[in-house]
Amino acid sequence: MDVVAAAPDGLTSLAHGGGCGCKIAPSVLQQILAATPAAAPFANLLVGTETADDAAVWKLNDEQALVATTDFFMPVVDDPYDFGRIAATNALSDVYAMGGRPILALAIVGMPVNKLPVETIRAILSGGAAVCAEAGIPIGGGHSIDSVEPIYGLVALGLVHPDRVQTNCRAEPGDVLILGKALGVGILSAAFKQGRLDAQGYAALIASTTQLNSIGPDLAALAGVHAMTDVTGFGLLGHALEMARGSGLTAAIEAEAPAVLPGVEALAQAGVRTGASGRNWASFGASVHGADTLPDWRRDLLCDPQTSGGLLLAVRPEACDAALGMFHARGFDAAAVGRFRSGPGEVQLTSRR
Repeated sequence: MDVVAAAPDGLTSLAHGGGCGCKIAPSVLQQILAATPAAAPFANLLVGTETADDAAVWKLNDEQALVATTDFFMPVVDDPYDFGRIAATNALSDVYAMGGRPILALAIVGMPVNKLPVETIRAILSGGAAVCAEAGIPIGGGHSIDSVEPIYGLVALGLVHPDRVQTNCRAEPGDVLILGKALGVGILSAAFKQGRLDAQGYAALIASTTQLNSIGPDLAALAGVHAMTDVTGFGLLGHALEMARGSGLTAAIEAEAPAVLPGVEALAQAGVRTGASGRNWASFGASVHGADTLPDWRRDLLCDPQTSGGLLLAVRPEACDAALGMFHARGFDAAAVGRFRSGPGEVQLTSRR
């Protein structure tokens, strides 16, 4: 078996974590934000810090609202060009998850300039620029610092009609929960670092993390789509829980329903996992019921941090087939993974077995 492994002196060796697995654990983040003063009310701030949404939204006029977000992280792969592509794809996803279309990006660059050749840093930026060109937007500037670990990402700006803004807190009882991409990015990245990832798994990792969620605005225009977010560092369970809490509903998720990237189940069953999946479960596991009926590896997979993961939608049952059809027509491995029902803001897991 051909194995694709992290190089001893590669980009990932310079970072203590990588991708969306770098995110601060949900429980720690909650403690930090608990003492943060609430922002003064602004009539034009349609979406702010009051929910755990993907971006801020500011109403410009009756036809346009500005979507503003930022996202950056440390390397999840050693190839500098691919690292840049992955980071940019992930950052733009937040605009798409709000139903917006990106218009402009700014680069966030932190690099250990005494350890990385100029050519490597240039390749990272080139990867990010290539993704922005694919999205039809420029990188209009940015900011750089000399940092201990390599960091790259974007400030992403977009536009959306004020009536089509999607948030993570408007799901309705009976809505179907749809996940737009297969799970397992964190497990594949962990296997890469451990020297246990084959070429097929590495190709799947790159393909998933560089697939733009540009379908977001089209889904936002579909009648029956009530709420949307994207699945990143807190895993499927964490982001579904945010949606459930924001909507005041229970998310019932079938554990085996999500699509899974090639090779992930075998790696998970062999004990490959990320530290972030454990931190995620420790943070929100008390609000997830039914996990005791699952093998540990399945629970870890549902908590697996998804760098540049899929969109997560709450959609009226009558519109479910249309939404899935749109995903599949655009090459997404989307699946219906559960439903929302009346109940407290928590997640209830069920299993086919």
